[in-house]
Amino acid sequence: MESLALVIPPATAAGVAGPRVSQPAPVTAYVVNKGSNTITPIRTATDTADPQIPAWNGPEAIALTPNGHTAYVVGVFSDSVTPIRTATNTRGTAIPVGTEPSAIAITPNGQTAYVTNVYSHTVTPIRIATDTAGTPIPVGNQPGIIAPTPNGNTVYVVNELSNTVTPIRTATDTAGTPIPVGRFPDAIAITPDGKTAYVANFTSDTVTPIRTATDTAGTPIPVGIIPLAIAITPNGQTAYVVNSSSNTVTPIRTATNTAGTPIPVGAGPSAIAITPNGQTAYVINYDSHTVTPIRTATNTAGTPIPVGTEPVAIAITPNGNTVYVVNGTVLGTVTPIRTATNTAGTSIPVGVLPVAIAITP
Repeated sequence: MESLALVIPPATAAGVAGPRVSQPAPVTAYVVNKGSNTITPIRTATDTADPQIPAWNGPEAIALTPNGHTAYVVGVFSDSVTPIRTATNTRGTAIPVGTEPSAIAITPNGQTAYVTNVYSHTVTPIRIATDTAGTPIPVGNQPGIIAPTPNGNTVYVVNELSNTVTPIRTATDTAGTPIPVGRFPDAIAITPDGKTAYVANFTSDTVTPIRTATDTAGTPIPVGIIPLAIAITPNGQTAYVVNSSSNTVTPIRTATNTAGTPIPVGAGPSAIAITPNGQTAYVINYDSHTVTPIRTATNTAGTPIPVGTEPVAIAITPNGNTVYVVNGTVLGTVTPIRTATNTAGTSIPVGVLPVAIAITP
């Protein structure tokens, strides 16, 4: 939700006016440009880019604190994470983490960021109040994506080469017993009630449900070929799995863990985002340079929306009015899509080889 601030106007001839509500804080999209080692802020109210913010070598991933005050940028080649103060768009001191960090997630209470380190086989916790790194937590082989439960008690780490998922208890920053899943897990999403984590297994063509109360894996759910991404509707009823080589999206009913009829989309689907109202899922089609909207009420695909070349990342504004698609070419751009009409606006120039995006609350 956009934050509101109270301001007291000056006294007038008629006396002192009461407090009034100011305009909401501006919503900003932050785009990570790996090729130019910069971050581009985009003002969503005007679809204009602010001056680029220097980042450390090889920025690859980004996460924002729940209050939107700080963006944390993972530097894959600098083995560090850099905080950026969103009020001023200024870079803070880099925080050393493990070797080749690749992904980051922040707990819902905003107290800790967790960073996966691919070649250290660890996760580094960062205390947000002080921007200091804690003791690295050993996990499985080649940890990748990480996701916290909605209550923030546990973060789940996908270990791509161990074929496991490691739960980390955030109260103690200790790793639990790794949970076996399918071959080469590479994506995870957790239901809004926090009861189930769904893990997409890249080379098994399945999704493994994990019961978070017991950290046990359920029966794998067959999906399409090479599942790359997964997203869950806000009501928690459906998980949508992007199947890159099938050119489809598989809906999974979470109540029964059964897969529905695959939904045809464009060529090479690779990423997905769902509107806050849960009515539409937007799927990036990397090979066909389009985005396909899916109506979740009927699981039917709409007309593909042309975007830029090599779309790689997607995010939706908190009010659900605009989808931003990162086009990862050398001359990188971001394409805004108006959800009311599913039409693309003018692409916004950003940095070189953009790879990720995050939007303030």
